[in-house]
Order: sequence, then C-alpha cells, then structure tokens
Amino acid sequence: MPVFEKPPLETLPPVRERWTPLYLEHGRIEVDDSSVKWIGADRLVMRLPVASLSVLMLGPGTTITHAAIRACAVCNTPICWIGAEGMHFYASGITPTHDNERARIQAALASDPASRTKVARKMFSMRFTDVDVDKYSVNELRGFEGRRVKRLYQEMGLRFAVSWKGRSYDAGNWDIADTINRAVSAANAALYALTASVVISMGYLPHLGFIHTAGTLPLVFDIADIYKPETTLPAAFESVSLNENASEEEVITRLKFYIENTKLLKRMPVDITTLIAQS
Repeated sequence: MPVFEKPPLETLPPVRERWTPLYLEHGRIEVDDSSVKWIGADRLVMRLPVASLSVLMLGPGTTITHAAIRACAVCNTPICWIGAEGMHFYASGITPTHDNERARIQAALASDPASRTKVARKMFSMRFTDVDVDKYSVNELRGFEGRRVKRLYQEMGLRFAVSWKGRSYDAGNWDIADTINRAVSAANAALYALTASVVISMGYLPHLGFIHTAGTLPLVFDIADIYKPETTLPAAFESVSLNENASEEEVITRLKFYIENTKLLKRMPVDITTLIAQS
C-alpha cells in the first residue's frame, strides 16, 4: 500500500481553522510520494492538503483509493459524496474523532423532552434576537420561523430586483422550477453538505436534531437554517440578479464568497458547541 505518514495529533488544526471545502469531480484521488494527489480527467495533477481542509466533497465521476481514504481519516478530514456542484448530499465517511463525549451529550439532550426543548429554543433565539423565545412553545416558534422565511424571500427579491413567486420546485422534475428556485435549492444543498461535514468532524450525530426530527440529517438542517439569511439566500438572489439564467456553478461560486466573507467556518463550530452544551 502507498505510504502516507500520519501527522502528529497536536499538528492537526481544528475545523474552525481549516480551509473552505474542496469540491472535486471527474478524476481520481490516490496516495503517491507520501501525499494525497488529485488526478483530473483534464490531466490536472495536484497535491491535496487534506490535513488543512474542512471537508473533501466528491462529485460525479470521482474515484478514491483505500490509501487516500485512510489518509483523510487519520487527518480527521471528513469526506462527503455529493451531487453535481453540491446539489445533493448522498453520504459521508465516518471520521474517527478522539472520543464520543459530544455524541453522548447530544444524545442525552435530544432524548429528554425538557432539554430538547431548551436546545431548540436556543437555536430559535439565534434567528429571533428580539423575541423572548422562552414564552413560546417549539411549535409556535416553528410558525414564527415559517413566516420569517417567507418575508426573507420577499425582501431578497426586492433587494436584488428578482421576481419571487414563492418557493416551488419538484425534486423529481428539476427543469420545471424557475431559475431562482433552482438557485436557492443549489445553494441550500451545498450549505447542507458543508454543515454536515462540520457536524461530523466535531463528533456530533447528524441524525439527532432538536427542531427537525425527520429524515437522516435533522441536526444539519437545525444548524444550516441559522445561516441561510446571510449565505444561501443572498448568494442565490444575487446570482440571478446578475444573470437571469444563472447556473448552479455560478450560485456555488457566490455562496463560497458569502461563506468566506461571513467567516462561517470559524463561527459554526463555536455556535454548535454553545448550542449543544451539557448545561
């Protein structure tokens, strides 16, 4: 097997200090000359600094060797298999964090109705800074959130001069949705993939949510929804304002700008730790 020397534990940067996600498609990832390398279908060859990446996102047409998977694992670097340009989140590799303390704390909080409600209210408080969330039930706060999101769509439409007719798309027939709905979905899917990588790399369980409960990524939706107003929504609406036929690639490029500009990768781990605290 090709050799990849495991870096010392103390040299591995935490997720908040790592680079933004790296998305790759149509190529092969392998270990060569003691480093992880990308060999693209376009003959591009480059070394991948896996110990410095927040997540490695593999799109269509990618293959990865056992040695490369092991290299990412020992560097505590998550791998996510996603659709073209981050359109879908399919699966992730299990990252071997150093203990299961965070997962145990999360499970204890999620399994107790009182503590689950407390965490949910803390999550809502990050959305409603001028509301005393303790006065309302989680269902009432969900209603507030639905109305808030509708207002945000309308405000974004006015801000970027983009016609907004409502959230409407069919995942089974993508082409019938208008450009802005496709742009919003593309940006959201990419944010979900990024959030999943952060959640997993920190040792939390994406399957146990506090506001969302259905599906396989409820915690991811809980966390990602906090940041949509400053990342995915402006990225989608701005992309369409600049090009009424904006592609998913253009939307993801704008989203990357907003993620970096808002320092999301530094903030998200801190926020998650604060929200899912033992007390």
